[in-house]
Amino acid sequence: MISEKTITEAIVELLRRAETDLPRDVEVALKRAYTKEKSELGKIQLREILKNIKLARKNSIPICQDTGIINFYVGLGTGVINDNIEDILVNATKLATEKIPLRPNAVDPLTRKNSNDNTGIGIPNIELKILRDRDYIEITALPKGAGSENMCKLRMLKPSDGMEGIKKFVLESVAEARGNPCPPVIIGIGIGGSSDLATRLAKRALLRKIGEGNGDKEIAELERELERDINRLGIGPMGLGGVVTCLGVNIETSY
Repeated sequence: MISEKTITEAIVELLRRAETDLPRDVEVALKRAYTKEKSELGKIQLREILKNIKLARKNSIPICQDTGIINFYVGLGTGVINDNIEDILVNATKLATEKIPLRPNAVDPLTRKNSNDNTGIGIPNIELKILRDRDYIEITALPKGAGSENMCKLRMLKPSDGMEGIKKFVLESVAEARGNPCPPVIIGIGIGGSSDLATRLAKRALLRKIGEGNGDKEIAELERELERDINRLGIGPMGLGGVVTCLGVNIETSY
């Protein structure tokens, strides 16, 4: 059995890295975007983003002032089943909020009262999966800020809408959002299943590395087509115009 102290310390460190050290695949994609971008205003935005990434990593401070709502994806081995793992995750989030520090973002939607520690009813969001015959715990943290979260959309399409209906909806959504999600963005898309499952798939899709296409050839082709068409919208870095609006499109499906 892994001790509660060990798990807590690991989660706090995980959140520190998630908030202060951008994954290398995203950084590499931003550098490629800087080289590719033709707009001078767009290049300035990308240059400042890249500079900010270095400063955050060097000083171990959050990359963005909006440190997001915390999402945990937990794989729990049957050999180390811990019946209070959710309590540990919540307490570790409180500790990380104080130590890193993180902006407190958990706010009652009606009274606007802030818990001041990034926890509340259903917050952090925790998804658990049992790993059979495993003697370890896997924890992935995904902080997601309001700039991108507020631009999320759900649409129930008719079967007759087909692939073209999906493309149209995605392109309309990106065009309407413009600079609000602080592009260049990575777009997660969930297709199929119930409404709640589709939105969960869309968020989980963001965990896939840039350039790591879906294993299904048709879906991978759709990802490439959408990325190309989104970048033709001309929204550009931070919505100021340019050829790079999207770093990648990741699609997950359920049926």
